[in-house]
Amino acid sequence: MIRLLIADDESLLRMAFRMVFEAEPDMEVAGEAEDGEQAARLARHLRPDVVLMDVRMPGLDGIEATRRIVRDSPRSRVLILTTFDLDEYAFAGLKAGAAGFLPKNTRPQDLLSAIRNVAAGEAALSPRVTRRVLERFAPQMTPGPAERDVRLAQLTAREHEVLMQVARGLSNAEVAAALHLAEVTVKTHLSRVLVKLGLRDRAQVVVFAYESGLIRPAPPLSAPPDSPPCAGSSTTASP
Repeated sequence: MIRLLIADDESLLRMAFRMVFEAEPDMEVAGEAEDGEQAARLARHLRPDVVLMDVRMPGLDGIEATRRIVRDSPRSRVLILTTFDLDEYAFAGLKAGAAGFLPKNTRPQDLLSAIRNVAAGEAALSPRVTRRVLERFAPQMTPGPAERDVRLAQLTAREHEVLMQVARGLSNAEVAAALHLAEVTVKTHLSRVLVKLGLRDRAQVVVFAYESGLIRPAPPLSAPPDSPPCAGSSTTASP
């Protein structure tokens, strides 16, 4: 049974979420919170498996509440609810330690699937989507030299390869194909990477790779002199 904590300042939304979750045979709502302070406190007492966290709440917001829950209730995993799937709150939530984020207009079946994935120890979104968020907000990050992170010295050469592939947004199957390994072997290496680096899930692997300087976004391409910029141009990820 997946125990849930719903944190949202709108009572109608909490009621709607409760109705959806309680209709599922493998889920139960352990509690509700109307602000971040209450969410962090209930997470300590109720120890839910997953916390569904709104961002904009009175008093303590959802980002700081997420940071406290990750610190004080490490077994509880947080799903951030955002207005848009690539907004600044998604970025801040990942930095705070959330297992992932979902836009508020997510379909119920997709929300339920994300909750089950998070409860099983997976990220709520693909590493590729996580990387898109980090690429967009990379100027707000201050990566340090990767060689100074002593945790990296614990990794074997193969574990380091898996780390880099996951950080680039590849799924386990794609990593297996790229490194000519069995998918189960990739999962084993990734599990060891998470333990050695003290990370919670794949989303945090991508965050770690950017913050440690292992991966840096490529600079935007410069337009030729006297040439107007192309509409819709975007920064691409470094290889």
